Parts: sequence; structure tokens; C-alpha cells
Amino acid sequence: MDAVVTVTHVDKSFNKKRILHDVNLTASAHEILGLIGPSGAGKTTIIKNIMGMEQPDDGEVTIFGNKMPNRQVLQRIGFMAQDDALYDSLTGRENLKFFAQLFGVKKDQLNERIEYTAGVVNLNQDLGKRVSNYSGGMKRRLSLAISLIQDPDLLVLDEPTVGIDPELRRQIWDELRKYAKDGKSIIITTHVMEDAAECDELLMIREGHIITHGSPDSLEKEYNVDNLEQVFLKAGKSNENSDNN
Repeated sequence: MDAVVTVTHVDKSFNKKRILHDVNLTASAHEILGLIGPSGAGKTTIIKNIMGMEQPDDGEVTIFGNKMPNRQVLQRIGFMAQDDALYDSLTGRENLKFFAQLFGVKKDQLNERIEYTAGVVNLNQDLGKRVSNYSGGMKRRLSLAISLIQDPDLLVLDEPTVGIDPELRRQIWDELRKYAKDGKSIIITTHVMEDAAECDELLMIREGHIITHGSPDSLEKEYNVDNLEQVFLKAGKSNENSDNN
């Protein structure tokens, strides 16, 4: 499969503390890549380096063959941050319209894209409300809709299902699966094992190290366990032992 995102030997430190240690990953078209690990593992730092919001101390990130940061490449990326970046004084519809225009969605496609993306996250009935009146879960759903608004070639989603009920979560995963089938590349971060199981490929991250990687099924077979939580625990212990030797 064609590589869309390539992260090569990336190191990152803050205040002399090393946050990422020689991170390597490839995200391909037709694929959902999951970065899984607890809070503070380094998942969001990897995402920020991919997006060009931060630059690595060593190594490099390329997207569609272009070294990041690159403003033109950003037009092809749908990004959902961990913290919602919304205009509270505007309605949900006005937020979607603003970001659609920012990403160059054509006028004759504008309403169709707004209705479609709002439908994916079940917000159509609430588009006329000011975002200041949205619950936390509704804001997360609106942020996800915004990430889809320009029909991007690459989706980068940081904890996309936090605060979303199980039924809607299933609907969102069905939609992400369609996106991947259509040739899009998707990167998500999560600490939820149910979400991890939906991914095609996983990178398990602890304290800035990638401790193991592979498909959910292959990882369970490799570590001879029944679920991904046990994979993470065994891989972490194995990584600890190798560090101590």
C-alpha cells in the first residue's frame, strides 16, 4: 500500500526531558492506524509532530512525500485535536460553514457537506444552536464533523470517541471504515481498547517508546493472549526487561 505518512527516527524533548524516543511509523492509504497508550505516553506529541505543530529534535515527518511542516499539505488533512477549537458564539452550522470555506469547499457543495458531516455525528437537529449551549460530547462530535468537512485525503483524529455514546461510536466507526475503503488514510489516538480493536494496524506506545506494533489479531497471536489490554501489559513488561539488560 502507498505510504501517506512516514515518521522516521523522530526524537522530541521538552525541558531536557525526552518525550519521544526514535519513533518510526508509516500510515498507508486504505488503512486505519491506531496509536494506543495511556495518558502521557506521547501519542499527542506524535500527532503534533505529524501535523507540523511541533518539529522533532531529530528525524523527520513526510506527508504525501512532502516534509512537514507544509501549509499546502494541511489543506488535504482533516484534523481533530484533543481540545476542541470551536467558536462558541457561533452556531454549529456557522462553525461548519466557516471551516468549510477555510478549506476551500465549493459553494455548490457547501450545504451538502454540512448536512453529510453533521449526519455522521448525529448533530443535524442541533446545528441551529450556539456552540456555547452544546454539551462537552456535542462539542466533540462537532469537532469530528469539522475534520471531515472538506473530504480530506488524510484524517488525523486525537481521541475522537471520548464522550460519545456506544451507539453513535459504532456509527462513527462504520463511517471511518468507509473512508478507509475509499482510499483515505486515517490515524487515530486512543486509550480505549475497543477503539484499538477497530484499527487495521496498531502502534502501542509507553513513555515515548513504541513497545510493539501489528494488526490487533497478529498481536494477540504473537503474545498468546485473548485481548489487546493483555498485549499491552506483556509488551510493556518485555520492553522493561530488555531496557534493564
